[in-house]
Amino acid sequence: MTTVKVANPQTHELAEGPFWDPVRQHLLWVDIRRGLVFEGLLRTDGTVDVVHEVTFEGTVGAVAVAADGEWIVAGGKELLLRDPAGAVRPGPRVLPPGSGRRLNDGKPDPAGRFLVGSLHLEHDDSTGELLAVLDHDGTVRVLDQDLTLSNGLGWTADGSRMYSIDTLRQTVYVRDYDPQTGKTGSREVVLVVDEGFPDGMCLDAEEHLWIAMWGLGRVHRYSPAGELVSVIDVPAPHVSCVAFAGPDLGTLVITTATQDLTAEQLGRFPDSGRLFTATPGVAGLPQALWSGSLAPTTR
Repeated sequence: MTTVKVANPQTHELAEGPFWDPVRQHLLWVDIRRGLVFEGLLRTDGTVDVVHEVTFEGTVGAVAVAADGEWIVAGGKELLLRDPAGAVRPGPRVLPPGSGRRLNDGKPDPAGRFLVGSLHLEHDDSTGELLAVLDHDGTVRVLDQDLTLSNGLGWTADGSRMYSIDTLRQTVYVRDYDPQTGKTGSREVVLVVDEGFPDGMCLDAEEHLWIAMWGLGRVHRYSPAGELVSVIDVPAPHVSCVAFAGPDLGTLVITTATQDLTAEQLGRFPDSGRLFTATPGVAGLPQALWSGSLAPTTR
């Protein structure tokens, strides 16, 4: 039985996207609706000290870092670039103005491209949400455009298989992936859940999927074939994302949210919105860094 611990006293409205920066040995994560990016120091006891907090205008769906320390941030409808000195400039636009959508979960692929998806702000059940790819030349192309809520991403160790989540369909997809070219094969269903909503995701060294289960207060571990093999209980109903962190990638970082919880639920689960850590006994796969170095965007 793997137990979790509260990593720090910070409470988030919608914490998401934990990202381990192996160069600076720091953890990054976001509070989407408050427009915050946090940078923290992971201690050996599983606690996380916040060392930096950056506010952006609007929402921030995800953050990733390049080797030189430059951040790429999923803003409301465009990508933002923050250099190591703290200067922020706009990157490519992914969503059109007035679309009623915002950018959501995002992550670099094994070659450093940045993939990011979208969700509808009204939380309806319509389709049409996208998963887009920011290529090395700064252009954006759409990979999927028929999703209900684009979420977790992950790749196998050799980069040849890519997993992605469509939350409202409760579905995990897999497809062939060529890191060198970015070309993909056909999308196939690997897993459909009948309870809770799959949200953020990462892979471990055994290429099993770790998925945050929104609404269940759990993290599920699935085999590559989609078989549920273990469960971690989290004392917060809205578990939003997971990532492996630390020098040995042996610590599982779990983000949660207070969003959409009633007063009664918050009373029963007072640690909702906290960052949690666990030691599940298996290491994670290294997460690729963003490639960085985009030319300034002309508006």
